Amino acid sequence: MIPAKRAHLYTAAASHSGKKRSNNEDRYAVSAHRLGEKAATPSLLAVLCDGVGGHRAGEVAAEIAVEKISAIIAASDGSQPVDILSLAIQRAAEAVSAQAQTSPELNGMGATCVCAWVIGERLYAAWMGDSRLYLWRGGRLQKLSIDHTWVQEALDHGALTPEQARNHPNAHVIHRYLGSRHPTPPDVRLRLSPEESDEQAEANQGLHLQPGDCLLLCSDGLTDMLNDEDIQEVLQTHSRQKAVDVLLHQSLERGGHDNITIVLLEMPDRSSQSRLPSAQTGQRRAALTCALVAFLGGLVLLAGAALTWYLVRQPLVKPTATPTSAPLILPTGGPSATLPGTSLSPTAADLPDLPPMKVTATPPSGPTRTPWPTNTLPPTGQPVQASPPPVLTVAPPPP
Repeated sequence: MIPAKRAHLYTAAASHSGKKRSNNEDRYAVSAHRLGEKAATPSLLAVLCDGVGGHRAGEVAAEIAVEKISAIIAASDGSQPVDILSLAIQRAAEAVSAQAQTSPELNGMGATCVCAWVIGERLYAAWMGDSRLYLWRGGRLQKLSIDHTWVQEALDHGALTPEQARNHPNAHVIHRYLGSRHPTPPDVRLRLSPEESDEQAEANQGLHLQPGDCLLLCSDGLTDMLNDEDIQEVLQTHSRQKAVDVLLHQSLERGGHDNITIVLLEMPDRSSQSRLPSAQTGQRRAALTCALVAFLGGLVLLAGAALTWYLVRQPLVKPTATPTSAPLILPTGGPSATLPGTSLSPTAADLPDLPPMKVTATPPSGPTRTPWPTNTLPPTGQPVQASPPPVLTVAPPPP
């Protein structure tokens, strides 16, 4: 694939070490590409990993996983998204295991992982562990991923109720993660309904995203503090970046005992304003309003100048009655006027649409850069100059 300067989905993200830990072992990245020179289909990949395995070892595993998965996806042609995602996660798991053997301090490290790959308007996803992927559509939040935990298996088998599972002591016993001594394949079951079989859930890969749909990727630091109803309420009442900030703030207020990472992606609605407006929408509205006012002001000035020019061009001599025997002589001087130059207010061209991006985001300990375009104004109008009217002279008749 070819790196793209503009992403085709809106993005917002935040990461925090939490109140109980001084070290943030979460890592994430968002990258934009095109499938090729001739195939201009846009591609956006979001990867989030939560490190496990002790002081500093977890963040090493998460860093390796994010970089490895992002690199493998970027080097692919995007022709078989599910297979490519699965391969990328397995190669990342192997890289984590290999690195863990190089030092006793890294022994046993690992990471959970969740990936959302949007090609055009199609969603492909894979994950391992308890980092989650949600779909927000039409005011309803749907968890697409399935946790690989002891508690989730107990729920699936009816051994626990959701209330019992909430604060169960085995809530963080993970059965699948990158770097495990017993490697397992990533999960690709996109479960849209609890009644779906595994085969039906896998068939949901390539889910068509609608305008206004939001994808939420998060580590368990968020879902340990907030339930699905809490998250849904925030998404309903706040814009993209504001929603991310509020979710993070509420998680910290309720304890924040773990690292918290949130990535939000939204499909733009080209036909109407998106439900979750971007942070630049207000600035764009103000700029467009100023441009419209300047344009109308310029029209008013131009109309006034044209009217003044027309009135000055009209003859100002008032005819008077004289005897027929006397000669008629009109003054040789006539009215003339030069209209002063008029400077028109500048106008601004319509601003372009919210540019997509390459987004590569990491928490405060890693690099985070996102290029954005700027806007320029066209040249101002030119002054208008009126010309003097002709002079009429009548000679006296011969004697």
